[in-house]
This record gives sequence, structure tokens and C-alpha cells, in this order.
Amino acid sequence: MDIATVIGTVVCTRKEEKLRGYKLLLVSAADDPAADPNPIVALDTVGAGVGERVIVVRGSSARAAAELETTPVDAAVVGIIDHVEQDGKIVYRKGAEPSPELTQ
Repeated sequence: MDIATVIGTVVCTRKEEKLRGYKLLLVSAADDPAADPNPIVALDTVGAGVGERVIVVRGSSARAAAELETTPVDAAVVGIIDHVEQDGKIVYRKGAEPSPELTQ
């Protein structure tokens, strides 16, 4: 599993039948998502939106998400992060502006 930021959406007028009804998101695991030269496309299983921090799984784990075993997917968003705690401190909180308390 990876932590990533949703940086956009991908719209396809034509796509594999098994992908119909799913939103495709452009996600980046980079510290600076705006400068990431290699974002990936992930199938959204949880209703994530641009700017949210999410959990992304890849490979067979992506296909196991939301019972997608026969769907041609290599990455899937399986969670929207509310907060991250590291070493007893909250280092990320959804909707909070970056502040010294959240980065120390």
C-alpha cells in the first residue's frame, strides 16, 4: 500500500466495458505532487476527490479491491486518509493547513 495525493481525474470517452461506472484518478506518491513526472492512474473505489490523501494498492491487491478480479486494473484507491500519526504525533490531518505542530 502507498500513500498518495489525488492530483486529477482521467476521463475516457471509450474504455474497457468492465471499467464503466468507475472514476479514474490521477495520483502521485511524491512529496511534491505538482512536480511528479510519474503520476499513476488508479481506479477509485471510495469516492475520493482532487487534493485528498489516499491509500493506493497495486497489482493483484488492486483487483481484489471491491471485487474487481476480472477488471483490468493495476492500481486502486481503497481509502481516504483522515489523519496520520507517527511517533505519537499527528503528522497529517485532513483539511488542516500545514503547520509546525503537524510537521514536527
